[in-house]
Formats: sequence, structure tokens, C-alpha cells
Amino acid sequence: MTWVFWALLSAGFAAATALLAKVGIAGVDSNLATAIRTSVILVFTWGIAIGLDKHHGLAQIGRRSWLFLVLSGVATGLSWLCYFRALQMGPASSVAPVDKLSVVLVIVFAALFLGERLTLLKAAGGSLIAIGALILAFA
Repeated sequence: MTWVFWALLSAGFAAATALLAKVGIAGVDSNLATAIRTSVILVFTWGIAIGLDKHHGLAQIGRRSWLFLVLSGVATGLSWLCYFRALQMGPASSVAPVDKLSVVLVIVFAALFLGERLTLLKAAGGSLIAIGALILAFA
């Protein structure tokens, strides 16, 4: 199975997340809803790590990796809090495309900070994503 397979599965589950969250958040504070969702994810992912016997690798994780994983977790939490608040306030069919502008930001930041090559095709694709997201969100 390639990265494309996993990325497509991720996209499918992300779509389900938006739709299920929009229904589930009705009448619930967005911060509380995020806490519930995060608790489920915590139990679920640790269950997988322990079930696959991967938790023994904790001791081998270096300080730099810990730092960036923790920062990534903080960014994820902030993203989810904002996403759930946006879902509570707006239609899922508009919120999700704006949220996917993260793809454009990743392309730009990966070139700036990770040294990934920004080709003309990637720039064009990112531009199309941005234009499409804005059209979907505000049409």
C-alpha cells in the first residue's frame, strides 16, 4: 500500500469527520465537543499503538522529536478547536473547503522551511485549490 492509498483513506475519513461533527455538535459547546472527540482519539490511537506493540518505542524518541511532536499536537488541538467552532457557526460545505486551504499553506511552508521544491505545477495546483476552496465556501 502506497502513501496515495493512505492519503485517500485520510481524505475519506476527514470528510466523514466533518459530516459527523456537524450533526454531533448541534446544541453542544464547540470546546466540549472537541474535548470529547479528542478523548476518543486518545483512547483509540493508544489502543492501536499498544495492540500493535509499538508503545515500547517511547524510550527511543529523541528530545527534538518530542518537541516537534508536542508542538504538532498543540497545533492540531488549536486547529480542531477552531474547526469545531467554525462548523458550529457555518455550513459544513463551506467550512470544510476553507479548512482545506491548509493544503496551500503546507505547499508554501514546505518550500520555505523544509526545502521542498516548489515547482510550477505545484504552484498552479495550490492556486487551483485556493480558488476552488474560496468558490466553494462563498458561492
